[in-house]
Amino acid sequence: MADSTIPTVDLFPFFGKGPSDENRQRKEEAMEVIRRACSEYGFFQIVNHGEPVELMGQTLELSRAFFECSNEEKLKSTPSSGAPLPAGYSKQPDHSPDKNEYLLMFTPGSSFNVCPKNPPELRYSLSCSLLEDILNECLGLPPKFLKNYNADRSWDFMDDVGGLEVRKSGERIPVIPRQGHIVVNLVDVIQLDLTFLLIYNHEGVDKFRSATHRVMRSKDRCRHSYAFFYNLQADNLVEPLPQFTSDIGEQPKYWGFLYKEYQPLRLRNKTHPPSRPEDVIHITHYAIPTAL
Repeated sequence: MADSTIPTVDLFPFFGKGPSDENRQRKEEAMEVIRRACSEYGFFQIVNHGEPVELMGQTLELSRAFFECSNEEKLKSTPSSGAPLPAGYSKQPDHSPDKNEYLLMFTPGSSFNVCPKNPPELRYSLSCSLLEDILNECLGLPPKFLKNYNADRSWDFMDDVGGLEVRKSGERIPVIPRQGHIVVNLVDVIQLDLTFLLIYNHEGVDKFRSATHRVMRSKDRCRHSYAFFYNLQADNLVEPLPQFTSDIGEQPKYWGFLYKEYQPLRLRNKTHPPSRPEDVIHITHYAIPTAL
């Protein structure tokens, strides 16, 4: 029987409060929770992360304000015809099993962004550099490795409607919405890159993994959430880290590839979603077949 909730991590010790020895112990305890969460769930929630609860609530209200606008108003924020990246407002086609509408934005200042004029406050952006440093330390990587490599992971926060479910041991675990909590999701590329860093076990299973998850929305309520993604630079090579391959003496589980080869496949899941969930492109697209 899987645990009924995903782990929650208190980031307060990472802000340097309190005596150093006590703080160090609390950091170690928090990092152990993160290691377990990444190993068993691929998800965890964080509290005391430094983002004002009032700001998080305001952004959700802005989301409601935008999506309650008329279709005519929302369509003013759609990407231009032929745009290489689908930034701006879009809605899933009728045949897609993923039923939602969304506003996709890249980093502030990107020429691809199509910023809504209504409401104007949507231009405000958030930062998550602290979490990057914590994950870097949890994984035992050289200082600033993830910052320099810009590894792929995501985090989001949502309203009180809920519906997010994480799959663990064949069961679906609901992620309970809590005020001020942010949900962190370890996603595809970090699973591949770190296959051999405390992350590969000898049964050939990724120990730190990208988790299967879904949203089951209540039929009588709309659900709003903000998802923030970290991605790689286009020319970065993605492959299991070779220094850990030699240490463990195992063959890689994935082919190496340039991120710019993978990104269009993932974007196609959004722009041209397949009618069958099993046809959605995931990191397993690059899995090396295992000899029987």
